[in-house]
Amino acid sequence: MGITRGFVGAVGHTPLIRLEYFSALSGCEILGKAEFMNPGGSVKDRAALGILQAAEASGALQPGGTVVEGTAGNTGIGLAHLCNARGYRCVIVIPDTQSAEKIGLLRSLGAEVRPVPAVPYRDPNNYVRLSGSIAAEIPGAVWANQFDNCANRQAHYDSTGPEIWEQCAGQLDAWVAATGTGGTYAGVALYLKECSKAVRCVLADPHGSALFSWATDGSLAMEGSSITEGIGNSRVTANLEGAPVDDAVRIDDQTALQVLYELLWHEGLFMGGSVGINVAAALETARRLGPGHRIVTVLCDGGDRYRSRLWDREWLESRGLRQPGRTLP
Repeated sequence: MGITRGFVGAVGHTPLIRLEYFSALSGCEILGKAEFMNPGGSVKDRAALGILQAAEASGALQPGGTVVEGTAGNTGIGLAHLCNARGYRCVIVIPDTQSAEKIGLLRSLGAEVRPVPAVPYRDPNNYVRLSGSIAAEIPGAVWANQFDNCANRQAHYDSTGPEIWEQCAGQLDAWVAATGTGGTYAGVALYLKECSKAVRCVLADPHGSALFSWATDGSLAMEGSSITEGIGNSRVTANLEGAPVDDAVRIDDQTALQVLYELLWHEGLFMGGSVGINVAAALETARRLGPGHRIVTVLCDGGDRYRSRLWDREWLESRGLRQPGRTLP
C-alpha cells in the first residue's frame, strides 16, 4: 500500500470482502466494501473529508476555524479526527439516544459534544437544526450539514464508486445500501449507473424510516421503529435527491440482528447495526435476482461502538428483541 500522507491519505482504498457464508447461502456472490477499515473506523470518514475539503476550497473554513455538525456519531468521529489533523475546533451535536461508546469516543477525540433530546426533524430543537443554529453563532465556524451538503455524496461519487467498479472489473449486478444522509448510497449509485445502466441500485431501510415507502410508492409514510443508529430518515435529503433507486428492501430489527451475529460467527466480522440491515437486504436482493449474480454492499463500521446495545442480551430484551443464539455447524 506504500506510505500515505497522514490521516487524510489513509481514507479510502478499502478492500471488497467476499462474504463466503452468505454467498453460499444465497447462491450469489455477496461482497462487502470494508469501510470499517478507514482510519476513523467508518464509511463516514469519506464524507467528513469531502465536506472539509470543499469548505477549505471555497474559503469558508479558514486555519484555526470551527467545524460544527449534527450527527448520530460516525460523521462526528470522522470530523473530530480530521479537525485534530488539520487544526480546527470541532463541535458535535448528537441525539442523547445514541450509544455511550460513540459519545464517549467523540469526547476522547477532543470534540465538544452537546447531547440533545431526540426529536423529529420538523422540531426546531432537532439535533441537525440545532447544529446549524450553533454554527451561525460561532465566529469563523462552518456547518458541515452532512444531510444536505452534496460534498458528501460527491466524495462517494469520486472515490467509493470508482473503487467498487475497478475492484469488480466492471462485473456487478447490484449495489445495495441503507441510507441516512444519502451520501454513500447516492454517490455510489450515480457513479455505477454512469458505468452501466444494468447495475441495479437497491435502497435498504429499517422500520421507522420513510425512505422505503418513498422509494416504492412516492409517499413518506413511516411504519414501526428500529434500534439501528445513523440510517433511515423521515425526509429526502439533498444528497439522496435524484439518486437512482431501482428497488427497495425493508428489514426488521430481529432479521438484522440475526445477520449481524452470523457475520461474526461465520465470517469473523464484528460489525455495527447498519451492516446487519445492509447484508440482510443484499440477501433479499439475491433472492429476488436469483442465483449467479454479484451484489455489493457496504460494511459501514465495527461492532465495538455498539457493545452495550446490539451485543448485550439485557439491552436487547428491554427493547423486545431476542439475542440470537449460536448454533453449531
